[in-house]
Amino acid sequence: MQIAGVIAVVLLGVLGVFQLALALGAPWGSAAWGGQNEGVLPGRLRVSSGVAGVVLYPLMILFVLVSSELIEADWLPGAGSVAMWILVAFFGIGTLANFASRSRIERAWGPVSLIIAICCAVIAIGI
Repeated sequence: MQIAGVIAVVLLGVLGVFQLALALGAPWGSAAWGGQNEGVLPGRLRVSSGVAGVVLYPLMILFVLVSSELIEADWLPGAGSVAMWILVAFFGIGTLANFASRSRIERAWGPVSLIIAICCAVIAIGI
C-alpha cells in the first residue's frame, strides 16, 4: 500500500508541475486539455491549469499520502477508501480520455493516468 502511495504521489507531482508550467505559459498546449491548443494555452485554460497545479493536485497528493499511511493527518476529513475510489474513477476516466485523444502527445498521459488509478485502487483495497 505504501509503495503504491509513493508511486501515485510522484506521478501526481509530475502532473501538478506540468499543470503549473502550462499556467505559466509553457508551450505544451497540445499535450493537455484535449490537445487542441498548439503552443501556449489560452487564458481560461491557463487559469484552469493554475488551479489544478496549485489546488487540485496538491490536495490529491495529500489524500494519497494520508490514505496510504505515509503521513498522519487526523484533521483531514474524508481521507480513506472513499477518497481513493473517487480518484480511481477520476483517473480511470482520464485514462480513457487520454488514450482517445487526437493528440499523439496527449495520449502519452494515458499510461500515467492508468498507473495512478491502479495505485489508488491498491490503496483503497488495502485500507
